[in-house]
Amino acid sequence: MNTEHDWTTTPVTADMLRGFLDLEVTTHGLLPHRLPAPARRQIPDEQLTLAEAQPSGVRLVFRTKATAIELDTLPTKRVYQGFPAPADGVYDLLVDGRLAAQATVPGGNVRMITDMVIQTSELHEGPVGTARFTGLPARDKDIEIWLPHTEITELISLRTNAPVDLAPDHGRKVWLHHGSSISHGSNATHPTAIWPALAAARGGVELVNLGFGGSALLDPFTARAMRDTPADLISLKIGINIVNTDAMRLRAFAPAVHGFLDTIREGHPTTPLLVVSPVLCPVQEGTPGPLMPDFANGTLKFKATGDPAERAAGRLTLIVIREELARIVGQRAVEDPNLHYLDGRELYGEQDYAEFPLPDEVHPDPAGHHRIGENFAQLAFGDDGPFATKTA
Repeated sequence: MNTEHDWTTTPVTADMLRGFLDLEVTTHGLLPHRLPAPARRQIPDEQLTLAEAQPSGVRLVFRTKATAIELDTLPTKRVYQGFPAPADGVYDLLVDGRLAAQATVPGGNVRMITDMVIQTSELHEGPVGTARFTGLPARDKDIEIWLPHTEITELISLRTNAPVDLAPDHGRKVWLHHGSSISHGSNATHPTAIWPALAAARGGVELVNLGFGGSALLDPFTARAMRDTPADLISLKIGINIVNTDAMRLRAFAPAVHGFLDTIREGHPTTPLLVVSPVLCPVQEGTPGPLMPDFANGTLKFKATGDPAERAAGRLTLIVIREELARIVGQRAVEDPNLHYLDGRELYGEQDYAEFPLPDEVHPDPAGHHRIGENFAQLAFGDDGPFATKTA
């Protein structure tokens, strides 16, 4: 701990956090989760277990005059066996809504993924570390510390060189979003640069991000979690994981979508609900999954391994998914005027792909995240969008 400041230690509590659904008390501190405990007990694989505990969109929020802040955490970092370790996750500090500083926490636990296909892993324990921020303006200000979107993060201790108060309620609408690894933030370089965070900032809303890498699979426990989560606006980005895991056929897909929507509507009968189909992904547009890693050229890329001829037998592709989602939403919207559909290619399509190609053929680069966030903000939060936040 830095000793040049007169520190005040403030316990991290639930009312200081945003964007989480549950808090687990660990031997070290608090672990934010993005699925509640009943849902976590039903998770069938390690991939979602790890993804939901990565705090994409989770942030620590308070008000203070402090010019220096230290946050002790225990990160758990994911490393793939045989590959270099990724860069340490980034903590974004915002002052009155603007990015003002960034920090990292070296060390911590390491989760070694020993098999990328079935996601088996080994945990190697490490030490607690500290994210430090200095040189902040010496005035009353709202502070947000966005946690690394790709590192499981246990919150240990918060220190400041001035007292801390709870942040005021600014009356923003709560946007609850569910999606795949792109929504989770794959390839984004820091937590406020994932496309949902960018869109939320432009739309002036509070984000609850249930983007789960590899795990947007219409799981009933996720639908129940969304049903039970307070929200003013809801969006579902459906399809890519269902295709690239080859999880179901057309016969099962349509009822699963209906069931997911039915469950959410039990808790949010009239909330604006936007169903978003997949963004452009050429390797999966007309070819079924499963998707497999490809290291042929020495870098990680993904390829679809299904047979396009089997589409006639119900195998799913992104083209089929978009057609079916448009049909389902159109059918239901007759009796549900607050249900809307958005073709994902309006967020990222052919022109965007030409300008910002997918580095691994599936996930956008940082510029791609910005493009998706800008397009979503315009189409969803704009004056004519289903999430328009302006009042007359």
